[in-house]
Amino acid sequence: MTNIRDLGTLHGDVLLFGGAYSNAQALDALIAAAGDHGIAPSQCIFTGDVVAYGADALGCATRLAAFGCPAIRGNCEQQLLDGADDCGCGFGEGTACDVASKTWYTHAAAQIGPQAAALWAETPDWLTFTHAGKRYAVIHGGAHAVAKFIWPSDDDTVFMAEIERVEARTGKVDGVIAGHSGIAFERALPARVWINAGVIGMPPHDGRSATRYAILSDDGVRFHTLHYAYEAAAQAMEAAGLTQGYEVGLRTGIWPSEDVFPAQLRR
Repeated sequence: MTNIRDLGTLHGDVLLFGGAYSNAQALDALIAAAGDHGIAPSQCIFTGDVVAYGADALGCATRLAAFGCPAIRGNCEQQLLDGADDCGCGFGEGTACDVASKTWYTHAAAQIGPQAAALWAETPDWLTFTHAGKRYAVIHGGAHAVAKFIWPSDDDTVFMAEIERVEARTGKVDGVIAGHSGIAFERALPARVWINAGVIGMPPHDGRSATRYAILSDDGVRFHTLHYAYEAAAQAMEAAGLTQGYEVGLRTGIWPSEDVFPAQLRR
């Protein structure tokens, strides 16, 4: 059963972000950016995966909780809650992503331990809210699979099928806000919109160290770059022994593997 929490009607700008990925430097920068925009924590929405590749899983989890913004569980939170052995991303056995995930997930699990329940037991799976006369649902990956990758290159039928599955549980929505894939984008659909806010903890494979977040205003969504102390984040990963390539990705802006990408998005 999907746990859905309704936030009611939100007024003014709403900051959307996801994938802190145990990157404390990026999360600190995002919290500072919200303040610079004059957006209160109650108007910031997190799309899940507070922990992943980086060095500071527990620090990010506690920082996000202290920030106090509405949030949903990503697959990483759910797997740690369940005491699972991996992140649940569904990486192909033996692929670069699969091999690397075993190291960072073990690191995150060791930091979080039994605190997972205190951190996320009450965190919903989805959120709903109304803004500027439109109703939105916030999910992590896909409607039926929390770790489903949905890409900007996917056909409209993929998005519409997911929206139909969402609406079967939420009622009609004008848009879906998601995360997980790591790429920020907006897809206009028939009478609907799909917004992926991107992630703050890892660059979007574009050759730049800056990451992404989004701001939903009355006239639509805009994407913003997040500049943060990426070198400090990379050095923290190295000090923790997390050297599977993601620490290099923070510096270069290029993911260490394209295993999960569809052919259209590979370099």
